[in-house]
Amino acid sequence: MPAEPQKKWSRHVTETSRALSLEPGVFTWDDPKRIAASLKRAAEESTARKGTPLQSAMSMLNFYINRAGRNLDPEQRAVLERAKRELRKLYGRPA
Repeated sequence: MPAEPQKKWSRHVTETSRALSLEPGVFTWDDPKRIAASLKRAAEESTARKGTPLQSAMSMLNFYINRAGRNLDPEQRAVLERAKRELRKLYGRPA
């Protein structure tokens, strides 16, 4: 019996999740402030989130970073890590 192909659950979540309506390509941008502002806007407009807007935005950012893993360009990873700090600033949270 042939082995069943692995299911890409993370891809499915990324493509079908309606928790946040993200702008296309948001995680590929090179401006951390722009990424953070976009995530904040999406989180605050969402009616499907379970936590606070900060938690939702940060979860989506961490989800992308974690799922990309070793395939994520080190420079883009640094931009996304800076976006986390910018997101915290937007919500008045300490870094």
